[in-house]
Amino acid sequence: MTEEQGKRKGLIKTPTAALKEYFGFSKFLDGQEEVISEIVSGKDGLVVMPTGGGKSLCFQIPALCFPGVTLVISPLIALMKDQVDALVTRGVSATLINSTLSWPEQKERLDGMRRGEFKLVYVAPERFRAESFLNALRDVEVSLFAIDEAHCLSQWGHDFRPDYLRLGKSLEKIGRPQCVALTATATPVVRNDIKNVLKLRQPFERVSGFSRPNLSLAITAVDKAAHKDERIRAIISAHKTGIIYCATRKKVDLVSETLASWGVKCISYHGGMSDSERVKAQEIFISKKVGIAVATNAFGMGIDRGDVRFVIHYEIPGSVEAYYQEAGRAGRDGEAAVCEMLFNYADTRTQEFFIDGANPSAAVIRQIYQYLLNEADDNHEVFRTLEDIAENADVKNTMAVGSGLTILARGGFIERFDVQGRRMRGTRLLKPDLLTRNLVLDESAIEEKDARDREKLKAMVEMCYSRSCRQQWILTYFGEEDTSPCGNCDMCRDRSAGDYRAPTAEERLMVRKALSGVARMSRRGANGWEGKFGKGRIIQMLAGSKSQEILTAKLDQLSTYGLLADKTTGYLNSLFRSLADEGLVITITGDYPLMTLSAKGERVMSGKEEFQLKWPGETAKPVGLDEKDFDPQLFGMLKDLRYKLAKQEGVPQYLIFSNKVLEALTKYLPSDAQSALTIPGIGEGKAQTYLPPFLEMIRTFQAMK
Repeated sequence: MTEEQGKRKGLIKTPTAALKEYFGFSKFLDGQEEVISEIVSGKDGLVVMPTGGGKSLCFQIPALCFPGVTLVISPLIALMKDQVDALVTRGVSATLINSTLSWPEQKERLDGMRRGEFKLVYVAPERFRAESFLNALRDVEVSLFAIDEAHCLSQWGHDFRPDYLRLGKSLEKIGRPQCVALTATATPVVRNDIKNVLKLRQPFERVSGFSRPNLSLAITAVDKAAHKDERIRAIISAHKTGIIYCATRKKVDLVSETLASWGVKCISYHGGMSDSERVKAQEIFISKKVGIAVATNAFGMGIDRGDVRFVIHYEIPGSVEAYYQEAGRAGRDGEAAVCEMLFNYADTRTQEFFIDGANPSAAVIRQIYQYLLNEADDNHEVFRTLEDIAENADVKNTMAVGSGLTILARGGFIERFDVQGRRMRGTRLLKPDLLTRNLVLDESAIEEKDARDREKLKAMVEMCYSRSCRQQWILTYFGEEDTSPCGNCDMCRDRSAGDYRAPTAEERLMVRKALSGVARMSRRGANGWEGKFGKGRIIQMLAGSKSQEILTAKLDQLSTYGLLADKTTGYLNSLFRSLADEGLVITITGDYPLMTLSAKGERVMSGKEEFQLKWPGETAKPVGLDEKDFDPQLFGMLKDLRYKLAKQEGVPQYLIFSNKVLEALTKYLPSDAQSALTIPGIGEGKAQTYLPPFLEMIRTFQAMK
């Protein structure tokens, strides 16, 4: 299909009609309608939408409106199968093409695509290695090329996959149909990389809010494994259902054995298991036969289990992107969930080992190449395990061998192929006469990727030491401005002591509105109130949310919907915590945590009883600092300094300090690092790395006045 043929031909139905017919919804979620409108208008695009935000519908609905077929590029076979099965159940003609199918089976489905039998076809990225597959696609009317988990395209993303890199060239080979890339987590740097790799044409870009107000984020410092076990046991006892992420297979086995010794059933999941073992474990967890999964970070992409009440990180992840994506697998039903990281700085060594393995130096890559030249047979092929190559090529990190082979394959020097009947891959030299000294590598790109990965880990450590709101810190990292404290993380809870007193008239009315929202979303039986919804859903309803959970349950039609829309979610989280502490509301735990009114809460709601509360307060000003007159000249000087430092470091400005931090520095004029550390957004890491020149500028400015 040529570019001219690829222009929009006219829709066969409207997005709203498709939504109603196939999914039974009458309204789109926040952000969905705008994205879908851009796609059906024929534009290329980049969509960043958080986990649970309805990202899949953004390409599924246009697919049902377009005359041809939509190709969906997806990295996980289990995820593809789940989505195809769900679509077929809804009456959508969908199928998949991946490595589990033989070539005749793939060809049969390609023939079906040519005949127009399918609207959506999910394709694994490695299929685009084969010229035969690309040639077959040329006769198919591809209306849309949708790339899911698009952060895998970017070398600066947290889950880079080389097979994704060839998608840009594949687009050209099949006539460059309309293309949209979608992901749940991407910094501005990653977003730019995605657009450049795919060569998107005048694309629209939609970035939905990353905020997950129902998640209570916490980072707990731990000294030893026994302390980690104590926290895990307490969290499991309180919240029952969840995922424990571990950095290595060894730790997965260790934690699983510990849980088994407590009599807690769980499934294990890691890369050392066979494909069938991993699929079976995933299915057991999704079908709710077991409530807890202990897994490496490979587990969870696309996992659609709404009742995950906790996510624990046993060690520090390698990046903020990875952490937030994994944390986002909790509370997908919109109800409250906890996400706790068990932080010990010594665990960063594991992530540094992974970074070393993912980024072999040019010298190491040449060692590997020389070994292949030495060992190649008459067919220029080598059959050795990664461990054998590492040992004989004098490479200390076996992971670095795999990464080095990937770089050599990407450069066209070798190709890797499966060996029938063996759990290893062969290596074929494509330029057997090329000597190691003539091997041309992009050394600057290799070094830059290594530096970026280390910056990501550095940012993760900085977040652990930060004393500001966890969610606010993360939102700033992803480039959002004008964020406010969530009121729900460990830092916000520490700072929201508030004052305990009777309400003002305005506060009394607000509490009665909140309690009436609880009542409206409960059942009233002979024995009092029975819960139907959890705190998270109730807060969403009172705040006037347009989330899928609210619209599907028709909670937007309640008389109490949006009653407290003038309050932030952070404030409402703090308020409801106070209501619970005072015994006005009760949460009953079971399969789901359900909130109800207490007898006292009903009397307060009806105006029959007075009460006192610990009222949520605003974020306290930095300890020990007095507020001065805000001087716009100093603020401008600090912004100029930030710009220069960001340019020198090659990082976005917000990774140095946010505008809010610069405003606080201007307002409070700290004289030393110790006092500056009381400002939210300045942690130990940034105090050492970036703060000194800002303090020097403040001192210079004060001396000038």
